[in-house]
Parts: sequence; structure tokens; C-alpha cells
Amino acid sequence: MKKFKLFSLALIFAMSLSFLSAEAKTQSSIRAVDLRCEYATDPLIDIAAPRLSWINSNLSQARGVEQTAYRVRVATSPEGFDNPVWDSGKVLSKESAFVEYRGSKLLSRTSYWWQVMVWDEKGRASEWSDTAHWHMGILSEDEWKGKWIGAPWQGEESYDVMGSMEFLPAPLLRKEFKIEKPIKQARYYGTGLGYHELYINGKRVGEDYFSPNQTNYDRRPNLVNRGIVVADPFEEYTVMYLSHDLKELLSEGENAIGVILGNGFYDITTHWVQGYGTPRFIGQIEILYEDGTTQIISSDESWRAERSAIVSDQIYYGEHYDARLEHDGWATAAYDDSAWAKVALRGAPCGKLIPQNGPADRITERFAPVEFEKREDGIYKIKFPVEVSGWVALKNIKAQKGQRIDIKYLSESPGNGSNSYTAKGTGDESYHARFTWFVFSEVEISGIDNLSAEQVEAHAVNSDVEPAGKFETSNELINKINEIWQRSQLDNMHGSVASDCPHRERSAYTGDAQVACVTVMHNFATQTFYNKWIRDMRGAQTADGYIPNGAPWQPGCGGGVGWGAAIEIIPWEFYRHYGDRRVLEQNFDAMCRHVRWMTTWVNEKGLMLMQDPQEWKNLGDWLPPRQLPPAELVHTFFLVHCADIVVRTAHTLGLNAEAKEFATIRDKAAEAFHRELYDPATGSYGKFGSNVMALKLGVPAERKAKVVKALRDNIAEVNDHLDTGIVGTRYLCEILVENGLEDLAYKIINQRDFPSFGWWIEQGATTTWEQWDGGNSRNHPMFGGGIGWFYRDLAGLEATDAGYRSFEVRPVLPEGLEWVRYSHNTTYGEIDIKWQRKAEDFTLSCVVPVGSTATIWVPFSGAEPKVKLDKNMIFKGVRDGYALYKVKSGSYTFSSKL
Repeated sequence: MKKFKLFSLALIFAMSLSFLSAEAKTQSSIRAVDLRCEYATDPLIDIAAPRLSWINSNLSQARGVEQTAYRVRVATSPEGFDNPVWDSGKVLSKESAFVEYRGSKLLSRTSYWWQVMVWDEKGRASEWSDTAHWHMGILSEDEWKGKWIGAPWQGEESYDVMGSMEFLPAPLLRKEFKIEKPIKQARYYGTGLGYHELYINGKRVGEDYFSPNQTNYDRRPNLVNRGIVVADPFEEYTVMYLSHDLKELLSEGENAIGVILGNGFYDITTHWVQGYGTPRFIGQIEILYEDGTTQIISSDESWRAERSAIVSDQIYYGEHYDARLEHDGWATAAYDDSAWAKVALRGAPCGKLIPQNGPADRITERFAPVEFEKREDGIYKIKFPVEVSGWVALKNIKAQKGQRIDIKYLSESPGNGSNSYTAKGTGDESYHARFTWFVFSEVEISGIDNLSAEQVEAHAVNSDVEPAGKFETSNELINKINEIWQRSQLDNMHGSVASDCPHRERSAYTGDAQVACVTVMHNFATQTFYNKWIRDMRGAQTADGYIPNGAPWQPGCGGGVGWGAAIEIIPWEFYRHYGDRRVLEQNFDAMCRHVRWMTTWVNEKGLMLMQDPQEWKNLGDWLPPRQLPPAELVHTFFLVHCADIVVRTAHTLGLNAEAKEFATIRDKAAEAFHRELYDPATGSYGKFGSNVMALKLGVPAERKAKVVKALRDNIAEVNDHLDTGIVGTRYLCEILVENGLEDLAYKIINQRDFPSFGWWIEQGATTTWEQWDGGNSRNHPMFGGGIGWFYRDLAGLEATDAGYRSFEVRPVLPEGLEWVRYSHNTTYGEIDIKWQRKAEDFTLSCVVPVGSTATIWVPFSGAEPKVKLDKNMIFKGVRDGYALYKVKSGSYTFSSKL
């Protein structure tokens, strides 16, 4: 009897496996692609229960396709899925984003591979997806075996603390080690401050520059004496480390590891910033041999140091290289380092060592010259098609030994620094900078007799964010505005923060960040970028709740109330755009503390007016073409807006007590705003964006028509041009569209005389500028906040559920615009929208990804559109001149008469 039962169980199990196998072979309409762990394809993480996401590819492009179940399996090798650390089994769920790992405890310093199988709406199983991977970093501080080391000719203090402008060569650090048996695994963990490059047996590891990403590394006692004073302690200090698989770079016998250290933002000097200390490195190589034994090579006193051919490098002052000082083969085991000095031990920064998060900087584009001229004075004048942030590369040049070649980067703003290369005379030399960037569309190169256009190339270097949106219209000016803003945004993205300008200040302004974040998210895949930078902002919070004007904090960052508002605005927009609740959970306490701090500046009228003794903490709006709106109006606007975000966040997280607390703060501030700042005689809150901000908050119904008319009159007063700073411009066109004035918004964006985006382009701009009149920086992305309506209104895309789980397509059709196309990669896949009108004929097409539903608003005039409905479509009625259709995944086209 017992044998019979065992046989029966075995038979049932075999039949189950057979059924699953047969099910898996049945062709499914979907397949999991683009697998991501914590937003990234191959991340280094320290999260105990990482979230896994994938896109369901609609293989047949059929309508109504959906995922009904998934199965995830995770293993410690690509071949180990027969013995997984987690097999979820078949889970009945439509979710394909942020699926939490629930297997056995993840181990420190271990790689994991994973796959997904999905079931479609007919219960058909897909094939297993391609394999994806993540690596667990160092999970315990005591696992770090390396010591912080640096050059013995340097002390601990940074250049600015020492008051020195005598810059020293970038240090080379090296160590040899021996491998005597076959390797199974080999992994590097380490970091160098400010920047470092890693070499194994003479080969550079990876394609990253300016690594690790910029953070607030350590306490800086001198902050109390520098610029705008915001002093330690901050909420958090961090230092990011990197990890690389080294197995293919190591071999049995003698090996060598080498590191070049750059100053970066760690050892820096200029009035904009405050340094931390001299360059230093910590790292270790962990080797697992085939026989199960291990070896660790770590940074310690046994390493050697020498000066490199990079004779000076400073973020703000440039970089100089003397090839005569190169140490050929310095990172190989064959090199004789007996003349090198022993390294010095360095103090450990207080920042917690965490895995590198956010995209690293890389060479993202290369540009050939569009103009190349040798002048009579022997200087080469070279022009490139756009202004980039990066450097010029010299390729295969011939020069005499000791001949110095100077590269002068032409820019309207100071801060570019200088760049030179001194030749070693071998007849075939190549060079580009590596520890700072320059901003330019033109350069002058001197000191070389023979140079061809083929030997010069411009490299754009920036945080390597992927494109996530493509926007184009029948209006070439609008296309150009979008293009120059994209270029400016990329030029300012370094170290997984975005600066105000990439040359003069190079600082991570929070105000610039929040006004532009919606536009950024509609154009680029910024999940890891903002996840990292929001942590910097949260980490920069002070004990009283204040969020500084820049994060990581630097004492040259001027701003005001709207700058700190980034801690509410960016996490909320991130949540709405990507659908990740965790960003709200992580930042909710910081949001609450910040809004409570804001209330300490509320005056007897109930208005917020920050009047800090340091004037550069008190800004309201910034850089309109004529005049600023009252600071108390802008400050109170942000108090209401930020408190409202906290309320919505609390509701999302189910925190009813906090929702009630901050609703009271919001409502009291809003009541004061409307009571104290509205002028009944003029029906207006004021000019220069004041009415825009009032309408954004929502004005009492009985006065709305008057305020809309006042705004229209404000704009007419300046001949239908912009008259707003960065805050007013952020909301201007969206508010006009919301109030039925899309033709006016379209007219404003089409202006080509001052002040306008078009005027910049008429002056030859390939990037967006800081000021409408072209003053100061001409590479500033902050006014890009004002073009978010391109995607939300002209294309009509708006998320109705977080992450575009559901969304609307409701395009506005300003007179003169013939067609718009916008595609956008969301958490669930690509949304593709195109509308076109020819005379009275209108067509709208939309692709809805698997996992999403959409409500399509089809504009019409006269008779309702005749649409043949199928089971995947529901007619939802007529509203405001649109016919509404709710649709499932798939491709749809609607036609109507206008």
C-alpha cells in the first residue's frame, strides 16, 4: 500500500511537470523583456529584499493582451536554476513592477541571476525570459578589509582649507600580487575620492568617468565660515563604492592593481564650494579559487605611490598632462616600483560606504568638427555642431618632445579652466582629459603645427541616462526648443546630480531640480538618477528641518523657499511617473519636517515670508525678464503646495493623522494667500507670474474668471510674451491650457523676439540659457520646466494612476499645429501617441502597453465620431468637446471631424 501511494504521488508530480512543460510550450501572446532589479539592468545593491520588474512584450500587437500570472526564479549562477534560492511558483497577479524578492537570505558579496515566466490572458505560459543579474555589495562594515591610503607627499587637508593654489600631480597607487591556482571568481570593491580609475594588469577597468558619484562625503568644520552658511551636522553622509568582475583580467602568476586618483569635489578650491580633504583610496580584490580557498588583496601600507603625468586636475581650473612624465606599464606586474614611495594611511571619511547608485558618467556622444580653420597666427579655430559638456580628444598627433599643446574652450561663462597636453615625441600620441569637464562648442588649439580635422573630436560626457521619450511636432521651433533643452540638461548631469550650469557654478541646485523634474522624467529614464539625488537632498536636511539650496550642499548655492521644496515635489512626481511607493515611504519624514520648518516663517498675516539674515536663502521666484513677484506670495505658494503634497502622500501611505495635520497647515496658508494677496479692485493677485501661481493653487470659484482675465491681460501687456521667472514659467502654459487658452500658450511658445525661447534660438543657442536676455550662463536647463506641457498637453499624456498603470490621452489642438508624435517608456512599456489633422479631418493613434489601460479623448465637432467598438473598448460618453473611450492594451486609431 505504501509503495502504491509513493508511486501515485510520483505519477501525479510527473504529470504536473508534464502539464507545466506543455503549457510553457504553448505560444503565449506576451514575453517578459527588459528585466530590471531596483530600476537597473545589472545593479550593485545592498537591499535585503530587492524589487524586480519587467516589461511584457506584446508579441502579436493584439488588443486586450494582459499578464495574469508570473513565476520568478533566482539562482546563484546562470546555470543554477534547477537549485534556485527562490522560486516564486506560479503567482496569480497582473503585477510586473516592484515584485519583492521573497527567497532565502541574500548573501553579502554574491551575484544572483534571475528569470521570469509570464502567463497571458488565455492562461498560456511564455518561455523563460533572458537571464538578468544583480550583485549584492558589502553588507557589513567589518567585511571591509582595506584601509584608506593616499600619497605621502600630501597631508589630510584640502587645497581650500590650506589656502593653496599650487596643485599637485594626480597620485598613482599600485600593488603586485601572485595567483598560484585556477580562479573561480574574482571581484573588486572600492572607491577613490574625489575620483578614481582602476587598472588591472595594465588595462583600464570599465568605461566610467568621474566615479564615484558625488555625495556629501564627510563633515567640513569650515562650513561655518564659508559663503552661505549651512553647517554640519547634516542628516546623512555617504561615500559610494564600485564593484567589478575581474576574473577575465587576472591570470595565474604575477598580477598588478593600479589606481589613479583625481581631486574631484573632494579636494577642491573655489568660492562656490568647500573641500573635504586630499585624495584617498580604499579597495579590495576578493578571489575565490576553484579549490574553495580564498584570497583578499586590500589597500594597506604595502602599496606604493608615485606622481602621475596628470600634473594638475581641478574641477574648476582644468587639467594639464605632461606625457614625458608617464610611467609606461605602471599598472603591470613587470613594472619596477622600487623607486616609488610607500603610501600614507589616510583618515576615513565619516560617510557610510554604500554601493554606487545612479548612472555613472560616460562618453555618451562624439562629434566631428563642422568648421576647422588654421588662422594666420597658427592657432586652430574649431567649431562643433552643439555646445557640450566634456572635452576635446586629440587623436594620433605628431609633436616634438616637450611641445605643449593648449586647448582653449570657448564659453561665455568663466569656470572652464585650462587644458594642455605636453608631448613625449613618439609621433603617434592621443589624449583627452579625465578628471574634469569643459563646456564648449568651439575651441582654439595652439602649440601644434600640423593638425587635421580628423585628429580632433568633441566628447560629450555626462551621467549616462537612457532616453525615455521622443517628442516631435509639425512645428520646427517647438522641436528645436525641446532639442536645445535636452542638450542643456545632459550637459549638466554629472555624478548623478544636475547642476545649474556646467561651467561657472557646477552646483546641484535643488530649486533648478524641482522646476525641471517633470520635463526631465518625460525625456529620460531617471529612476536611478533621482533615487540617488533625492537621497542626497534628504541627507542634506539639517536638524531643524531645513532643506538647503543645493544637495550635496556647497556654500555657494543661493536660493530660497522654492529650492527646499524639491524634497516634496520631486519624490511626488517620481511616484506619479514611475509608480514606486517606496520613494514616498523613504522621504515622508523629511517632507513633514520640512513643512513644519516652513511654518516657523509664517507671519502675523498668516503668510510665509522667510527673512533669514543671509539674503541668498530668501529668494522667491528667480530671473524673470522684468520684475520678480512678491517673495511672500511665492513663499506662501510653496507652503500651500508642499503641504498639499504631504497630505496626498499621507493618504497614499494610509497615514490619516498626518494627513489631517498637514491639511490644516495647507488650508490655513491657502486661506491667508487668498485673503491677503488678492486685490478685489483689479481681480488679480498681481503680475510677473503671481496669477499663474494663484491659479495653480486653485482660486475661489467666484473670482476665477476675473483672475484668468487678469492673467490674460498681464500677457497682453507684454505683447503675448513670457514675463515670468523659473517658478512662474514652470506652470504658465499648463495653466493657460487648463483655462481654455491653449492658443495663447501656443502663441507665447512661438515667439522669436525677446523674451522667448525662440529668441535664444535666433541668437544661435544650442542650449537653454539662465536669463531671458542671455546674461550670465548660456547653459542652464531650469527654464525647461516651462515645456512640460509639450508632453502633457500637446501630446495629451497624463498618468491617472501612478506609473501609467492607467493614463489619459487628451491632446489640445492649438491653431496652427498640424501633428504631434510622442512616445514614452513607462514602468509597463512604451506608450506611443500620434495625432494629425488635415483641414476638418482628425486622426489619433495610440499604443497602450501590456499592464496599462487608457482613456482616449477624441476631439470632434458636430456629430460624434463613428467608432467600431470591440470587447477591449468602452465608450465613456462625451465631455468638453471630446468623445471618451476606455481601452485595454493594444494599438488603436480614432478618426473624427473637427
